[in-house]
Amino acid sequence: MKYAMLVLKNLLRSKRRTILTVLSIAVSLFIFSALVSLPAVANQVLSDTASSVRVACHNKAGVTYNMPEAYKQRIALTKHVVEVVPQSWFGGVYHEMSDQFPNFAIDPEQAEAMWPDWGVTPEQWQEFRSLRTACIVGAGTMKRFGLHIGQQIQLRGTVYRFNVQLKIVGVMGGKAPPNFLVFRRDYLEEAEGRPGFVDNFWVRVDKSENVPQVIAALDEGFANSSAETKSETEAAFVSTFVNQFRFFFKLAEILGFIVVITIGLVAANTAAMSIRERRGEIAVMRSIGFTSRTILSLLLSESLLIGLIGGVIGCGTAFIVLHLFTVGSSAMGAFGDIQMPPFVLVGTLVIAAMIGILSALVPAMSASRRNIVDALRTVV
Repeated sequence: MKYAMLVLKNLLRSKRRTILTVLSIAVSLFIFSALVSLPAVANQVLSDTASSVRVACHNKAGVTYNMPEAYKQRIALTKHVVEVVPQSWFGGVYHEMSDQFPNFAIDPEQAEAMWPDWGVTPEQWQEFRSLRTACIVGAGTMKRFGLHIGQQIQLRGTVYRFNVQLKIVGVMGGKAPPNFLVFRRDYLEEAEGRPGFVDNFWVRVDKSENVPQVIAALDEGFANSSAETKSETEAAFVSTFVNQFRFFFKLAEILGFIVVITIGLVAANTAAMSIRERRGEIAVMRSIGFTSRTILSLLLSESLLIGLIGGVIGCGTAFIVLHLFTVGSSAMGAFGDIQMPPFVLVGTLVIAAMIGILSALVPAMSASRRNIVDALRTVV
């Protein structure tokens, strides 16, 4: 600590160079942390559903094909099945086409038991069951449009040729998708003329070890029917949507590391130039009693401080930008708000420290160990 002021004075010696170096590191780590956060969020979504006892049972031809509502009774009688909730996609928009978010209709009776991890209070579930036009909205959608509990909203149909008038009775939290909206399927059926078809059945199994047995029983039971089924775990079902972005996630990770390597080389060149200009000064410091180890520590501390400042600025900016972008955008679909995971923040700061230390390590070691007489000859 006794050399802290000396380190700060050396950093401020060339303010323009220091500022430009900090900003270059900040920009590169902003890009890196933002890009790496995308696949990190997707992996977190999958890990949250990995231990789920919920099973998605949909048409074998694809999730856009429907199934008879009568399947519900047969599914409910399957061994180890404790809850069944039919789901129908609505796909409405709030105001304009840009105001899209996932919204679908579910049966209200068993919804609370099916999704206890959604953070909806028992009172809100009770109102959802008692009010025909009730809906429950994700926290991200509530914040995006400035909604509140008790508000009446209208969703304009895109797939369907009618609109639905809904009243917000609850907010989803916990592990619920932050930008989803659910309302009652009997309301949708009534408006549509009760066609008796379902897009997906959510099935809750009594124990996780019985999930494979239930999946096999469901698909075997509906084999050779007019609408054969494909049942899969919630994690597998979610991964089918995540995998659509997998190539872009991998590309984002690669680009992020390329940016870090590039800025590392730039920082190393800048550090080498800065230390080369101070060779005579370093020789004078050694001649008045500074050891090689002390000088090396001072030079590395300067570079480390530059790297960490740039890392903090880059990470902080990326956190804010990601939050602002996803709150007001439907581009991320089911992922909702992208919050920078803690390990991305820590990893980015570690990379910032490594950029600072490694970029100055070789020239600092060379300058601190150089022969004093030879170095003094360079002093003009």
